[in-house]
Amino acid sequence: MPVAIITGASKGLGRALAEALAARGWDLVLDARTEGVLGEAAAGVAAYGTRVAAVAGDVTDAGHRAGLVAAAGRLGGVDLVVSNASALGAEPLVRLDELPLDGLRRALEVNVVAALGLVQEALPLLRASRAGAVIAVSSDAGAEAYETWGGYGASKAALDQLAAVLGAEEPGLRVWAVDPGDMGTDLYAAAVPDDDDPRPAPASVVPAFLRLLDERPASGRYGAPALLEER
Repeated sequence: MPVAIITGASKGLGRALAEALAARGWDLVLDARTEGVLGEAAAGVAAYGTRVAAVAGDVTDAGHRAGLVAAAGRLGGVDLVVSNASALGAEPLVRLDELPLDGLRRALEVNVVAALGLVQEALPLLRASRAGAVIAVSSDAGAEAYETWGGYGASKAALDQLAAVLGAEEPGLRVWAVDPGDMGTDLYAAAVPDDDDPRPAPASVVPAFLRLLDERPASGRYGAPALLEER
């Protein structure tokens, strides 16, 4: 069975994608910082009958990233890395003149440095896969200027560029930066707690990610809403 590593997999988009892949027979290595919540998510995903390894830790820790790849190796290799774990930089979001620089550093470490570090760790196994792929979960805040989203958006713009260059440097892989669009997640609630407008459930955008895996278009940046509309 193919093997995927998914970071930020205890809830939201990460868990929804994990369940969809498990339903297709993928074996999974799931990451999140909170061990108890991750264990509950892993148990739910394992109900689909696939092998699931839950490895709790912080993606900014090199040892933890090595542990994720080692767990995937024990399952047979790495066919897909999904960098979904994200940090906002401030909760709730604030304007740039108020953004704590330590918060910005944290967003860059989680959203950019750790994502690249995990790919670097997994590259030998990705290259050995017959269909190796990397998905970097991006945001429209990385391409558009929204007030208070500057720090988070800057980190996602940097992630997009890393994904674009990785795609050019690794022609044997597929590297997709994916903007999932609006979703109702804990991350969004922490970012804008006063926004009560209903937003789509993360599971509603998962078919866009599955389409990329099924059709394997060229490496590049994709928007989940457009992928769903084209079906």
